[in-house]
Amino acid sequence: MKKSKIASLNAEISLLGFGLMRLPILDGKMSNIDYPKAQDMIDRAYKAGVNYYDTAYLYHEGKSEVFAGETLSKYPRESYYLATKIPSWGDYKSEADLEKIFNEQLERCKTSYFDFYLAHSLGDDRLDNLKNYVYDFLCKKKKEGLIHRIGFSFHDHPDVLDDIVKDYQWDFGMIQLNYIDWEINNAKRLYNTLFEHKIPIIIMEPVKGGTLSGKLSDKVLELIKKADPTSSPASLALRFAASFPGVVTVLSGMTEPEHVEDNLKTFEDIKPLNDEEKKVLEEAAQIYRTSGIIPCTDCRYCIDVCPSGVNIPEVLVRYNHHLVNKILINFANQYRVIKKSEQAHNCTNCGLCVKHCPQQIDIPKYLKEVVDCLAV
Repeated sequence: MKKSKIASLNAEISLLGFGLMRLPILDGKMSNIDYPKAQDMIDRAYKAGVNYYDTAYLYHEGKSEVFAGETLSKYPRESYYLATKIPSWGDYKSEADLEKIFNEQLERCKTSYFDFYLAHSLGDDRLDNLKNYVYDFLCKKKKEGLIHRIGFSFHDHPDVLDDIVKDYQWDFGMIQLNYIDWEINNAKRLYNTLFEHKIPIIIMEPVKGGTLSGKLSDKVLELIKKADPTSSPASLALRFAASFPGVVTVLSGMTEPEHVEDNLKTFEDIKPLNDEEKKVLEEAAQIYRTSGIIPCTDCRYCIDVCPSGVNIPEVLVRYNHHLVNKILINFANQYRVIKKSEQAHNCTNCGLCVKHCPQQIDIPKYLKEVVDCLAV
């Protein structure tokens, strides 16, 4: 497993990181992690040299950190890096609110410190929290030795990132970067901002929530297969994300053992993209731009706040497939699998989902499109 040696972080980190946001689950419940299956996946990755594990306070409805503690604590603590995050959008009244969450995280993760700790999903509407409570709290915990490196994850306009890196000192930053978002969603500018400020970069969503693995149009899949018939679409996307200077690790939210094996194969002897592969990805991005695909990454933040119980990611992923392939009867058949209580028609257009969507998707608009589409 190739390692990134980052002097400013005093760390040697596997270029592939394991994201604990999309672990295998049972009964369709995010909080019900399939422990035996997920444990085997972690063990396989660890033995292959993956030493960076990323979780968060809210992943898997709070159970991801518990899983991390149960799973990783059997290994020597100094043999892996553990990263977690505190919500930057909390209704904090004092430092005590942050302290309560932090202590709970230490207990969940069965650890006495965090190697990497992030202000989760910073954006323009969360800068007051950062200024009034969060940043000073992170610095305090770093001084106490309970956090070794402080950083942030980011989903917003590049101008906001400019202010965050200008006004505060960070050990690292996490951004969404893949060959689709490189031009469409300002990933290029986000990357350049961090790189120019010499802030080590962690990549999230390198396959855009699975979109760039098996959820591509037949035309794109044919292009990728022609460019490299021996590798998966996900492998090509991961190699793109890992190819930039300053990248510490590329996080992959692995759900199946096959994902682990494919990723390990990619990073075991990772190679730069050749000219033909770069051209293919440019063509794929162009096809994506013209397909009208919704940029949902299945982060599920919307589900946590939807008062109507709509399974938004499930609805959108099936609708995206229809937008690419344009076969209405197939979409209708796939849509029926979703419980009626979780289908798009239950949306009341309250807009809470939009406020919590990292991709800033107008979700109610697309849910209405789904309803209208199926009514034809």
